[in-house]
Amino acid sequence: MLSPASNQNPYLAVSTHIDGDHPQVAAQAAVLAAGCASEEEVVKACFEFVRDAIQHSWDFKRDPVTCRASDVLIHGTGYCYAKSHLLAALLRSNGIPAGLCYQRLSVGMEGPPFCLHGLNAVYLKNHGWYRIDARGNKPGVDAQFTPPLERLAFPVLAEQERDLPEIWAEPLPQVVHALLAYSSVREVADNLPDIELISAHPLN
Repeated sequence: MLSPASNQNPYLAVSTHIDGDHPQVAAQAAVLAAGCASEEEVVKACFEFVRDAIQHSWDFKRDPVTCRASDVLIHGTGYCYAKSHLLAALLRSNGIPAGLCYQRLSVGMEGPPFCLHGLNAVYLKNHGWYRIDARGNKPGVDAQFTPPLERLAFPVLAEQERDLPEIWAEPLPQVVHALLAYSSVREVADNLPDIELISAHPLN
């Protein structure tokens, strides 16, 4: 269960990587919100745009490596982390609180190595914090916007996998490092960010 935020200002803020004030990001946010009759319709439009119109870097083997929301929009590509930066920027530009969430997942089918997977949480007036995953659908991945039920891209299955409970206003440093330190999609894939678990066993 994601707890309500007592102070939503950080989840509406503009920053280096979530640059919702960039002219192209702000313009795209306005286009997506046009004609929407409710807040949830705006969220759905922004989510589906990032999910479907922005190509996942590894799925499409597309460079350049992007991190800043505006770069993701301009180049039309990004890893899951970068796509979550763009979705947060679009939602914040429309005045909707949005944060960043992470899962720890196996890089392969199961077992080590593990890596972080980036997604979003959005604050919906009727439901509270609700997670959405715009990494991009493909065979075996069918993420949707269906509040109050979550339909994320990946289930957490293995013992050392996790749904990390935090909602971050800014990207984790190791995520930013992975996207800025390497110049190709392949290099990022070989150096995916991870996080050390406090406990080896999932919390109930």
